[in-house]
Amino acid sequence: MTSSLEQHPDHLRRSLSNRHLQLIAIGGAIGTGLFMGSGKTISLAGPSILLVYLIIGVMLFFVMRAMGELLLSNLEYKSFIDFCTDLLGPWAGFYCGWTYWFCWIITAIADVIAIASYAQFWWPGLAPWVPALLCVLLLLCLNLATVKLFGEMEFWFALIKIVAIVVLIIVGFGMVAWGFTSPSGHKASLTNLWSDGGMFPMGMTGFFAGFQIAVFAFVGIELVGTTAAETADPKRNLPKAINSIPVRIILFYVLALVVIMAVTPWRQVQPGRSPFVELFVLAGIPAAASLINFVVLTSATSSANSGIFSTSRMLYGLAQEKHAPKTFAQLSKAAVPSRGLLFSCICLLAGATLVYIIPNLVTAFTLVTTLAAVLFMFVWSLILVAYMAYRKKRPELHAVSEYKMPGGVFMCWACLVFFAFVLVLLSLESDTRQALMASPVWFALLAMGYAWKGRGLKEPRA
Repeated sequence: MTSSLEQHPDHLRRSLSNRHLQLIAIGGAIGTGLFMGSGKTISLAGPSILLVYLIIGVMLFFVMRAMGELLLSNLEYKSFIDFCTDLLGPWAGFYCGWTYWFCWIITAIADVIAIASYAQFWWPGLAPWVPALLCVLLLLCLNLATVKLFGEMEFWFALIKIVAIVVLIIVGFGMVAWGFTSPSGHKASLTNLWSDGGMFPMGMTGFFAGFQIAVFAFVGIELVGTTAAETADPKRNLPKAINSIPVRIILFYVLALVVIMAVTPWRQVQPGRSPFVELFVLAGIPAAASLINFVVLTSATSSANSGIFSTSRMLYGLAQEKHAPKTFAQLSKAAVPSRGLLFSCICLLAGATLVYIIPNLVTAFTLVTTLAAVLFMFVWSLILVAYMAYRKKRPELHAVSEYKMPGGVFMCWACLVFFAFVLVLLSLESDTRQALMASPVWFALLAMGYAWKGRGLKEPRA
């Protein structure tokens, strides 16, 4: 009687505990961009980069609150694809789901490239495709097992990142308290934040330039929205994970950057190097480079792990809504959308090999990450538009909601204006402008796919 259901479940299981969800949310908020990209953002904006991270963090907190209220308004929603489809129409679910899938594929491609380069730190003679292939195969095998194993993996990956940042903050503030003086004669002091040109030493141009890279550092913050169908007690655990976002941003982004610029004057920060490594080297920790390389390697692996998980759940949701081949809606015995996982991993490996063909990997990495940031902003915007439709169509659900979005519709408009502002900023630099110009190609492909899908649905009725 139950054997067929046990062999192939027809729904995702709620296997992720509060512990898993909290760390998945934290892992999503701490990207490789913080460890490696912060050097470039500091050199562009100076101390005003603190304000950049705070502004982006605040705006995305409201996006997450809108998503939280929508997911809890109907526990049948498995992810934001479902409420976009329900509130805005099938087109929104199609565009949102496939764009989010593509976002994580290109983000994971960037992560796999990063993993290959970090592995060469220890094994310089190793061909870059070897660690890339091994990483994808490892994550595929682990994700195929059970969702609980994914939760455990992400828990430990995120924990490594948290410990590294907390240690950095403690060591940095210790160096400030002890009046540490660097070999170049610079004394560690909080006055370094404003003593060299003030908080805006590069003017508004430098301040605005910081947004271009900083946005990518927050990619993945919405990951808790894809775990809704596999979260135990979502009414209790989802709000806890979302509400902790401001604390995480202040602790992991703002305090870490305050410490870096207090110990190393911002003009001394090298854009091409990780300021995390530089601070530990100054502190006299000889294994600093290897230590941080390990942390950044796990950070990139964590991001790729999240990407593989997210893409398979998106394909599962798309298939259930008839936006993708129905084969992606089939679950394995472990209640995992295994066919979606395999398809995403094949696309990831294909994408990674294409990027290796491009001679300048730094250029390729910038293009990939900017394109990802643009498409993630599209997904975040759809969540906000769906929330506004929910307020209009389901006022009774909003009235009884125990987790209302602060600021409501007004804050939705404020966030949408902010995203439009960031798009304008991306058009100002040549490398980010190229990625911005490439993004309409993706939407043109989606439009053709949606038209073809609509024609396919009509043909049997004729």
